[in-house]
Amino acid sequence: MEDLDERLCDSFQSAVELIGKRWTGAIIAVLRPGPLRYTQITQAVRGVSERLLSERLRELELAGIVIRRVLPGPPVGVEYELSEAGLDLEEALDALSAWARRWVETGQVAGTPRRARV
Repeated sequence: MEDLDERLCDSFQSAVELIGKRWTGAIIAVLRPGPLRYTQITQAVRGVSERLLSERLRELELAGIVIRRVLPGPPVGVEYELSEAGLDLEEALDALSAWARRWVETGQVAGTPRRARV
């Protein structure tokens, strides 16, 4: 039983660390409706630097959460969409959103201080 608990704990922690990185939740959320080009993601996730957005998209692609597709040109473009694994996060993200509205927005649990949106 201890081996199973340890494996579950390791996989849970890995998932939390991947999804819990700054801006990752917002990136996944804007991709939920469907594919977007890089510039559309930068416009939808206001406040994230281009360097950090590129880094997060690369991490999510390597993890199998996001699919990067090069579009034929001219001009050549790139779009991103959630993979099956990324789409499967919907229920978890909805639950986390409901929890945040209930506890963080009401001030009963302290959230991470946010910078003002630009």
